[in-house]
Amino acid sequence: MPVLKNIGYLATCKDVGVQSDIHVIKNAALAWKNDRITWVGKESDLSSQLKSGEIINADGKMVIPGLIDCHTHLVFDGWRSDEFEMRIQGKSYLDIARAGGGIASTVKNTREVSLDKLLDQSLQFLDEIALLGITAVEGKSGYGLDTENELKILRVYQEIGKQHPVSIIPTFLGAHIVPKEFKNDRKRYIDLIEKEMIPTISEQHLAEFCDVFVEDTAFSIEEARDIFQTAKKYDLIPKLHADQLTSTGGAELAAEVGAVSADHLECISDAGIDAMAKAGVCAVSLPLATLYLNQKPMPARKLMEAGVPVCVATDFNPGSAPSYDLPLALILACNLQRMTPAESLKAATIYAAKAIRKDSIMGSLEPGKLANFAIIDAPDVNHWMYHFRPNACIKTFIKGKEFKKRDIK
Repeated sequence: MPVLKNIGYLATCKDVGVQSDIHVIKNAALAWKNDRITWVGKESDLSSQLKSGEIINADGKMVIPGLIDCHTHLVFDGWRSDEFEMRIQGKSYLDIARAGGGIASTVKNTREVSLDKLLDQSLQFLDEIALLGITAVEGKSGYGLDTENELKILRVYQEIGKQHPVSIIPTFLGAHIVPKEFKNDRKRYIDLIEKEMIPTISEQHLAEFCDVFVEDTAFSIEEARDIFQTAKKYDLIPKLHADQLTSTGGAELAAEVGAVSADHLECISDAGIDAMAKAGVCAVSLPLATLYLNQKPMPARKLMEAGVPVCVATDFNPGSAPSYDLPLALILACNLQRMTPAESLKAATIYAAKAIRKDSIMGSLEPGKLANFAIIDAPDVNHWMYHFRPNACIKTFIKGKEFKKRDIK
């Protein structure tokens, strides 16, 4: 039974207390058997049996639960660096989208490439992601926008799950935008989602969640409500892109339909905050998108004070958040949203696990949970987020095994 000893600072991040409570143990040790944690505590309390097992030395560093990126668009083809310059020059996200750029341009590229190409690129992304201390990733479809290509993307996620140790949690986002071929017949596209895509995805067990982008250039509250009613009949759990660019009432809808999370929320209303708090909906902050779109950030403090669990994710995608660096997103949550380092860490561990309904098996360092953890070259969480470096993660363990970058040919 392996034992990680000489841990200077262990953040267990249990789902107890408020967002700033990360339940630190100093001078700690951690033991596991196969893929599950068996013991966590002060090193001085180790039993003689554990002391005689395989010993791994943390060299006095910080240990945290494996980070969880609970909102990404991992599978796509075609970067959109031209839009970066356009936004710097004053074009808005909505301006670019209305002109045929944005999501629509990624859809065009993604439709034209094979499953194998998408898989190879995604596996390479995941190698770099794992080296940052990230052990689980939610991945959305939404760049296919027809049955064939939405299924193609979701099958990429399915294949990733067979080939890579990072846990993949798939989400169906067929309601990302209305594709150009249905521009003059929105109802026919929504019928395609409800009558063909969702039943097929459910039958083939290709997704756990159904997401809808509720926005001026995407889907209305009424359209999203109808899609969620169908999704729930097929056991897909609702998620929302909500109140990102305008205040649409997306947060209120998330509460109404029993969504597990509402994501973005830069323009959330006070009524939306209250509704999410009462319904127990997680708020997923995406500060990389806030930065790239030069927006006013999500009011994280108001959400936390209302009792809403605030998560932090990357929103990794080729347009508005072209980075999978979750530790950087945590630093931005501190600086842009005025979250403390401890609050940000909990946002990407146990609260992120709640946003993908995996908190029973990951997100904290407790006996019975997966042995997913990272050794960080920092004395504590404040120093880690204060001292920005390309990568402070020394080692990542996934299901009890140290991650080693694969040799992709």
